[in-house]
Amino acid sequence: MDEPRIAPGGFKELGLINYGFSALAGRVVGGKKPNIFTTLGRQRKLFRGWLYYSGKLMPGGKLPRRESELIILTIATLRECEYERRHHLRIGKKAGVTAEQIEHLGDAEWSGWSSRERALVGAAVQFVSDKYVDDAAWAELRTHLNDAESIEFLLLCGQYDSLATVLLTLKVQPE
Repeated sequence: MDEPRIAPGGFKELGLINYGFSALAGRVVGGKKPNIFTTLGRQRKLFRGWLYYSGKLMPGGKLPRRESELIILTIATLRECEYERRHHLRIGKKAGVTAEQIEHLGDAEWSGWSSRERALVGAAVQFVSDKYVDDAAWAELRTHLNDAESIEFLLLCGQYDSLATVLLTLKVQPE
């Protein structure tokens, strides 16, 4: 596996707050400090702002947690971002994403999706592949989401597509 382009930091690089948060996050997931936090935490103030923003999308958003995880997992799968995918497989399963759904991530035509899930997955696939959601997919999405949820959906897609780019570019290694 490739070496990370920026190594995870320790106390000196992260500072007290980011190091403490990373240590706490590691305890919560039952492992070591997550490399995503010990890497991104090296940009101290921006990291804390990013955490706040990310937390407002997930878990603090208006979309049901299971659906947010379904969207995130779809993006991680399409982007082939193993770090993001591994992390959210665990969270997604806890939120109710099934093994059968996981097998069909990125396939908006799978017959097992509800109409709402098909609209979410289909729009997420377009977002990642085209960096745009066309009128037909948008109309279908809007039959299921109100204004605030629609905006949140787009920001969630953008956040996790961007995060996949950062993780892949920095070559952040899964724990």
